[in-house]
Amino acid sequence: LDKFLTAISLFGHFQVSVPMVVITALVLLVFKKEKEALFIFFTMGSSIISPGVKYFVNRPRPSKNLVRVIEVTHQQSFPSGHTLFYTVFFGFIIYLMFRLNEANFYLRLIVGLMCAFMVIFVFFSRIYLGAHWLSDVLAGYLLGRMWLYAVIYFYELKHYKS
Repeated sequence: LDKFLTAISLFGHFQVSVPMVVITALVLLVFKKEKEALFIFFTMGSSIISPGVKYFVNRPRPSKNLVRVIEVTHQQSFPSGHTLFYTVFFGFIIYLMFRLNEANFYLRLIVGLMCAFMVIFVFFSRIYLGAHWLSDVLAGYLLGRMWLYAVIYFYELKHYKS
């Protein structure tokens, strides 16, 4: 379980998340989805929200004398940046899988389920690894939902439609 949940959290580390966003945008560009590629970059707004809130809340992470810490991290705890990013990035991909009807149904279903899996399991991963408290991941999820709704709102505006 340690290795599995560590692997789930891997995609939230900056060195992995940024290339993942760029590659996803490039794949969308290959399929002539310029607007979608642009909005994939807006999911990275979560990397601004999380440090800002962490700075003001300034909550320490769980310590080794209270919980089993598998992943040692150095930033503050509240909110979970991993959960925030996964909710926005993978959530927007789930949204696109419902929105882009011209893509193969089974491909959209598989991609959507994989993304939902990531959003659900990062929640447990961050707590299990000792990186966050429950309230940290709940806050990351709620902030992520708000940013995701904002990205979808602007994506849907007629002014931005292709």
